Amino acid sequence: MSLGNVQALVLRYLYLYTRTPIRAVELLFWPLVHLLVWGYLTVFLQENMNSDFPFKITYLIGAVILWDILFRAQQGVAIFFLEDVWSRNLLNIFAAPVTNADYLGSTYVVGFFRAGVTSTMLGGLSLLLYSFNIFDLGLALLPFIFNLLVFGWALGMISTALIVRWGPAAETLAWAVPFFIQPFAAVYYPVSALPVGLQWVAKSLPCSYVFEGMRGTLNTGEVDWASLGLATGLNVIYLAAAGVIFVRVMNTAREKGLLTKFASQ
Repeated sequence: MSLGNVQALVLRYLYLYTRTPIRAVELLFWPLVHLLVWGYLTVFLQENMNSDFPFKITYLIGAVILWDILFRAQQGVAIFFLEDVWSRNLLNIFAAPVTNADYLGSTYVVGFFRAGVTSTMLGGLSLLLYSFNIFDLGLALLPFIFNLLVFGWALGMISTALIVRWGPAAETLAWAVPFFIQPFAAVYYPVSALPVGLQWVAKSLPCSYVFEGMRGTLNTGEVDWASLGLATGLNVIYLAAAGVIFVRVMNTAREKGLLTKFASQ
C-alpha cells in the first residue's frame, strides 16, 4: 500500500465537497431527519409510558447515532466508487498505478471521515435537544464505534463488488445493502423480539452485539465485553471475506474490461 496514493485519493474525494458544497446536504440532511423523528418519538414515549418499563427509551437515540456510524462507513466505500463513475473518472483511477489495497485504504479513510462528521453532529444535537449524552456509554463507546466501522467497511466492499459485477443498473445497492440486514441487526429492539427462527441471523451479525451492548450499558452501566469480543471476531471474518470478494471481482473486471461499462454511461 502506498500512503501517497491513499492520500491523493482521499484529497480527490474531499475536493468534491469543497468545490460543490451542495454534496454536504446528503451527508448532513438525512441523519438530521432520522434524529428528529426518533428523538421526538422518544420524547412522546417517555411522556406516555409506564415508569416501570424495563428499558430506557433513550436507547432509541443512541441507536440512531450508532446506526449512522455503520451506514456512513459503508457509504464511504460504496459512494467513493460511484463518485468516480458519475464524474467519468473511474478508468483514470484504475489506469493509474493504484492497487486494490490503495483504493480500499482510501475508502476506509473516507468512511471514517463521513462517520465522524455525522456522528459529531448527531451527538451534539442529541445532547442539546434531548439531553442524551452518547458519552454515557463510557469506555465501551470506542469498541462499539470500531466494530461498526469495520462492519460498515465490509458491507461497503460487498456493495461495490456487486455493483461492479452487475453493472450500473445495480447502483442502488450502494444504499440498499445496509437495509437488507437492518431488520436483523437489533438496532431499535432486542434480538429476543425477533422470531426464534431468525434470531440466529441476528447472532451472526457483529453489529447486533453492538446495539444489544449499547442498550445493556445504558440500562445497567455494565459492559458485556465477551459479546464485544465475539463481535470483533465476526468482524475479522466478514472483513476478510469481503476483501477477498472485492479483490477477485475487481481483478476480473480489469482483466475483462468490465469497468468500461461504467465509463460509457
